[in-house]
Formats: sequence, structure tokens, C-alpha cells
Amino acid sequence: MSELSSPYGSWPSPISAGDVARGVRRMAFPSVVGDEVWWEESRPEEGRTTLMRRDADGTVTDLLSAPWSAGTRVHEYGGRAFLPVPRRDDKAIARVGVVFCRSSDQRLYLLERGTREPVPLTPEPEEPAALRYADPALSPDGRSVLCVREQHARGAVRRSIVAVPLSGRGAEDPSAVRELVSGADFYASPTPSPGGGHLAYVRWNHPRMPWDGSELRVGALGETGLSAEYTIKGGVDESVVSPAWVDDATLYVASDWPGWWNLYQAGTTGQPIALYPAEEEFHASPGRLGNRSFCVLESGKVVALHGHADLTPGVYDPDTLDLTPVATDLTTWGMLDTDGRSVVAVASSPAEPPCLVRLDPVSGRVEVLRRAAEELPDPAYLPVPRQERLPGRYGAPVYANVYPPTNPGAGATGPAPYVVWAHGGPVSVSTLEFDLAKAYFTSRGIGVVDVNYGGSTGYGRSYRKRLHKEWGVVDVEDCSAAARALVEQGVADPERLAIRGPSAGGYTALMALTGDTFACGVSLFGVTDLLGFAESTHDFESRFLDSLVGTLPGFVERYRERSPVNRAGDIDAPVLLLQGLDDPVVTPDQAFSMATALGRGGTPYALLEFEGEAHGFTAEDVRVRALEAELAFYARVFGFTADVAPLELVTDPPEPRPAPEPAGPPGADAAADPGTAATGDEGADPPAEASAGDRGSGEQAAHPAGTAGASASE
Repeated sequence: MSELSSPYGSWPSPISAGDVARGVRRMAFPSVVGDEVWWEESRPEEGRTTLMRRDADGTVTDLLSAPWSAGTRVHEYGGRAFLPVPRRDDKAIARVGVVFCRSSDQRLYLLERGTREPVPLTPEPEEPAALRYADPALSPDGRSVLCVREQHARGAVRRSIVAVPLSGRGAEDPSAVRELVSGADFYASPTPSPGGGHLAYVRWNHPRMPWDGSELRVGALGETGLSAEYTIKGGVDESVVSPAWVDDATLYVASDWPGWWNLYQAGTTGQPIALYPAEEEFHASPGRLGNRSFCVLESGKVVALHGHADLTPGVYDPDTLDLTPVATDLTTWGMLDTDGRSVVAVASSPAEPPCLVRLDPVSGRVEVLRRAAEELPDPAYLPVPRQERLPGRYGAPVYANVYPPTNPGAGATGPAPYVVWAHGGPVSVSTLEFDLAKAYFTSRGIGVVDVNYGGSTGYGRSYRKRLHKEWGVVDVEDCSAAARALVEQGVADPERLAIRGPSAGGYTALMALTGDTFACGVSLFGVTDLLGFAESTHDFESRFLDSLVGTLPGFVERYRERSPVNRAGDIDAPVLLLQGLDDPVVTPDQAFSMATALGRGGTPYALLEFEGEAHGFTAEDVRVRALEAELAFYARVFGFTADVAPLELVTDPPEPRPAPEPAGPPGADAAADPGTAATGDEGADPPAEASAGDRGSGEQAAHPAGTAGASASE
């Protein structure tokens, strides 16, 4: 048990940064086939993601031995990277194997049942990771997998839906991988009809993001690809998500046409019909490929997640039009899958780490199959969040989860220091999911308010569109308003307010520091130069700023005005910058330029950079180092002694660096393993919270003094 002199005195806490970094495995994209359940599971201590299978008798098998790792880098944020597939041996007995995308080379591989060595299904690309695959679905004849393919060549990116034969012919003969449809900038959810006659999919084009406008398309599926294609639902101002066939002539799909992602029934002809109109979401944001929030059962009923920021399950009966909630203590559900009878998902709550669960849609029984953490701290050290609707500018609501300081061994009096957490995205969401990183701070006397600022998902299209052309304004106003509201409640100390965030949240934090609300701020791989970001980021987000800020070149002055690197002169509060040196989304020059601008103005700062880390820190030692550095930063600014090594700040700019040599397309050579990295600016899953290792963990000092992190004196 560690102790520190907290803002309230001596608060012993059993939660270490190491507990945060290694305590919770990431489980994702479960699949169910009969009595067997398959899923992705992170191995942060090994820096990889493996595939797991749970058999009917409860036996759990780790299918990939090190150094094999599963993970797709399509869109850089990835998504579903594997699919169980039926195979038959000489006795014609069905044996389920698994197809997966390998993190290192991005090729598809097949792991047969009972074997340990996967075999390739797709050709080796000319350049590393130049061919990427995601969101696989089994073809109706069981002989191939249909998936989204992303090709990187000569600085350009091209996407299509392809059929990859399970025979392995495609590994040697690239022509065996058949292209079914191409021409759009982006594709998702290739979904063949039960009889195999049609293929449904979702597409969209620059400059839109999938939550802005997309189309549900259907075409006749034949040997030569798709023909007679047409749009069933969607458009430039309507987002459609996750088509699912009910039969050969009927689909269900989620659409935000009424202002919320509601469920619709769409035939291959005729007008789509709303199934259950409601002012709540029936799907998570479509930021990661393959993340499904509803599924159709053999009975015709639908298990659907619904709610606002946090989604929970209900069973919809199309015969009675009733939606029956499933009674559960788990507050935050995602990633549904079904074989038509049982349903699996990943679920969590503030007190329960993410669990792999199976839901019986008939009885409503929820069975926990596997927990992401076996050992947890005493629940008395875990904060109990309050969901609040706080007043924003001009009376607009600001939604937030408030986590008060919580420690049974300390008696606190008076307002507490609070840190505003601004999530990444920015079109993403903060939920009530279990998060030891928050408990790391709250158990030490520092409160957390996790803000779903304007632009967040979960509260309808109009709330998301509050951020259109207003990034750097509305998000900053809402985060500042949340902090001030807690001060007015007598909960937070106005002199000890901080703001922090990853990626887009880091940008919000830096912009907020140009005002006078916060005493300090932390940016984890945050955007600092909007013009630089527009030029250097990956293809998926290369036009994102069109909607968030404005189109170029017409709005170039607005880009400059809203770039923190150009507003460094307005920042007089200390800043901590944490950055991965292999980040293809927010490139390392962004943090370095910000450090340079802060140093030129004499503003105290520290820049910690980590070798081998991309957009979201994955290595256990790096996660520990970053989390301890953040605590040390608050201790220095707020004036208390922490149980971590002190962090020194500099007031001089770092030594200039040589200009980088020209590289290939943005993100083509990134070293991240998306299976373990969290997903920064993508919608559904926020980046892995930086919590990082000891001082010798591959980080590089930004200051020639050579100490870990930037060091000098204030």
C-alpha cells in the first residue's frame, strides 16, 4: 500500500500505476458459434493481441502463441480483425477454425482447428502493411470470407470489398482475391443475404465521416462481383449503420434519419419503416469497423442495445412492437454477436471491469463468461460516479460523469482539486465503463469530471452537430462550464482545476488553457497545429476538419486562430505533453512544435516522448510511466507530495531537430498494434488512457539535459 501527502492530507491508496497498466485486459469483438465463443484479448505485457476460444465445457484456450498478434489497421483505428469459419476434415465433421488479420504484416491468415501455425490467405504486399483487411463475413457457400480491403500505393489509398478464398490460393495468386465492389472512398459491413443472392454494405465518401452521411447499398452477388446495385437508405445527411438480413428480401439497419440512430426495416424494394421510434440511440458511433449494437435472432426478435452515452440491452418483438429491457447491473454494453439463438457481448459498470457475457434472450439471464481482470482493488477505493446534466453557455446542457475523491482511509473536508477529462474523437463518448485510471487519481484525493461535450455521441444528431465548424470553441466552453459548475456546487476548488485529454481531447485541453479556468493541463498525443494535422494525418481523417473547422483554403485563418501552437502566448499555466514517436494519426512533430512554442514564451512544460508507441500507448511500462508522470505533474502544480518520482518542468524550448525525410502515405509504416492500442479519434472506443512505465522505458527527453521527460527549473 502506498501513501502520499494528498490535497487532503495523507491518503493511503492500494492502486498503483502498474495495477492500472496491467490490471485490465482488453476484450473485444466476441463471436458465438453454437456452444463456443471466440474473442480478441490484449496482452499488454507482451504488446500484442491474441485470439481466445471458450468451449462448451468452459475450457478457455489461447489460440495464438507469441509473437503472433491479431489486429487490423484499416482506417488506422481498425475494428473487427477475425472471424470463426467452418472447416471440414476427411470425415466431413465440421470443425471451426478462425481467419484473422495479423498486426505486423496485415495479411489474412487461417488457423485450422488443432494447429498452432497459421497459414496465409492473402498475398504478401510489395510494401509492408500496404494491403489491409477488416470486418470479415463468411460467404454463403462457406468457401471465402468477404471483407473490406485497404490498399496503400504511391501515396494514395484505395478501398474495396473483396472475397478471399479459404483454400489459400490467394496467398500465391493475387487474382484469386476477387474484388466485388470499389469506387467509393470508404466501405463497411459487407453482409451477404442468407441465400447468397445479394450483398448489402455501407459506403461513404470524403469529406464526410461515417456519422455524418453514408449509404446502405445492395447488389446482386455473382461470380464477377456485384451488379444492379442501388441505395436502400442513407445519404449525405443521414448515417446508416450495420445492416443485418432478416431473410433474403428484408434487412434491419440503424439510421439517424429521425435525429437518433433508430432501427429500421428495409426491403430490397419499397420504403424503409421505423421499427421503434425513440429519442435514444440504438447503435454506438460507427468509428470502428465491425462494432454491432443489434442482432437478429432465429425467432425474428431483435436484441438491441439502446440508451444515451451508455447502452444496455433490450429485446424487440416485431410482432408486438414491444421493447423489453433486460435486467442487468452492467451499465455499459457493446459489440454484440449472435448465432441466432444466444447472444454475446462485452459489458461493464463502474464497479465491474469489462466482462465477456452471454445473454439468453428468452429468459433474460446474463452469464459472465470471462472477466478482464481477476484481481481488483477494494471496492471502497472505487469512485461511484454521478451522471449530471450541467448548465453550459446560454443554458445549453453539458452531460458529464462526476467521480468524487474516494478513499475510506481519509476524511476529506472542503472543495477538492478536480481534473476535467475531455475524451478523444471528438465525435466519441465517455461512458460509465470501469476505469482504474480514474480510481488511481480519485483514491489520491483528485476528483475527475468526464465531460461529454457538444459533438459527443449518445445524445442525438443535433448534439453531435453542435461541434460543426466549432471545434476548439464548443468543446472548450462545455469543459470549462462543467468545471465552473462543480465550483459553484462547492465540490471543486477553483484554484486547483486541471484539464486533460487524449488526441482530440488533448487539443481541447490545450485550447482550454488559453483561458483562465484551469491551473494546468495534460495533452496525450493531442493535435496542436490544425494545418499541419490536415496535411500529415491518415486518409480516414484527412477531411475530418472540413466539418469540424471549415474547408481549405477558405478557412485557413480560422485554422491558424484555433491552433494551440499559435496560441501558446495565451497559455501561462504549466503543460504536460505525452507523445508516441510512431503515431500516424497525430504525428510527433505536433507535440514537439507545441513544446517549442511554450518554451519560447517561457511557459513551464514537460514533453515525454515514447519510442515504438503510436496513437494510444500500449506497452505496459510506457503506460505506467505516463500515468505516474501525470500524477507527479498534478502534485507539482497543486502543491502536494505524491508517491511517484517528481516531474521537473522546463521553460526553454527543446533543441531543434532535423527535418524528417520524406515518407510514404501517412500511417503506412506505423508500428502500432491496433489490437492493443486504443483508438484515439475513432468514434466507438477512446484511446487507451496513457498510463506508463518506469523512466527507462524507451522515452526520449525533449530537452538536451537528458533526463526522462523534460527537466529544468521553473
